[in-house]
Amino acid sequence: MKAFKIQPEYLKFGDEVAIVSPSFCIDETLLAGGVAFLEKWGLRVRVGRNAAKQHGPFAGTDEERLFDLQDMTNDPAIKAIFCSRGGYGVSKIINRVDFSSLKTNPKWYIGFSDITVLHLWLSEVCGIISVHGDMPLNFHNSSKTIATFKTLHQVLFGRPEPVKWAGTFVRPVNVSGEVTGGNLSLLYSLTGTPAEPDTRGKILFIEEIGEQYYHIDRMLTSLKLAGKFEGLSALVVGGINKIEDTKISWGKNIEETISGIFCEYEFPLFFNFPAGHISDNRAFYIGKQAKIILKGNKAILSY
Repeated sequence: MKAFKIQPEYLKFGDEVAIVSPSFCIDETLLAGGVAFLEKWGLRVRVGRNAAKQHGPFAGTDEERLFDLQDMTNDPAIKAIFCSRGGYGVSKIINRVDFSSLKTNPKWYIGFSDITVLHLWLSEVCGIISVHGDMPLNFHNSSKTIATFKTLHQVLFGRPEPVKWAGTFVRPVNVSGEVTGGNLSLLYSLTGTPAEPDTRGKILFIEEIGEQYYHIDRMLTSLKLAGKFEGLSALVVGGINKIEDTKISWGKNIEETISGIFCEYEFPLFFNFPAGHISDNRAFYIGKQAKIILKGNKAILSY
């Protein structure tokens, strides 16, 4: 069994943090709004010099995005790095980032969606715990719940509260294990790479948006063939939304589709976890040991 991963120090008032854009580009107004949002938390914010650039759909060239991520990673004064948004792009630079400074100066990395690649690289290659949570792109999005940002503050400042939710639970039992996973498409894309997660004994979280039903089935089937579900502690399913049907109807909803992939296993499936591309996007740790306890008709994830 692998050793427990390194957890960065919790943030405190006056800490300096950074915003970088390792994936798609972000509007400067939203970027500025992200700075103001974090400053209200009592943090000092430094923005990557290329964070507002645009090169096609990306926030600058690969070299520019890499520079910002490396620059803020190297700086021991920076205690947390917020990715401004997802989209696509981290995969193109992740193997060129030198994370060796994290051995002596670990720091938080925050994001979701495409940032799954960064989370899993940090977890599997560097042994660092990170935060799956919302990003500056959405910091002033009125459709987001209060809990989205409250939980983000809590996990970063060292006051994480249990996440309680109700939903469809298949073979429900109490479980424990390290939390891993993220966006299903990115998880699927990392098979065969250094960031491919070791899932045995883990609580695997997945979420997705804008795919077709058969794409979900295909990705999960491929991960199944790769042995990623053998010895799993539990599967936690977050937001799976805006899923499209094909001309010939798939004929099953998303819970039926996912449950069908896992019918031969004994571990539990927990649907409707409040995280992902949804309004209620609660923050939680990737790479940290957690437990899921059943209480009445609800499940509770805590650390």
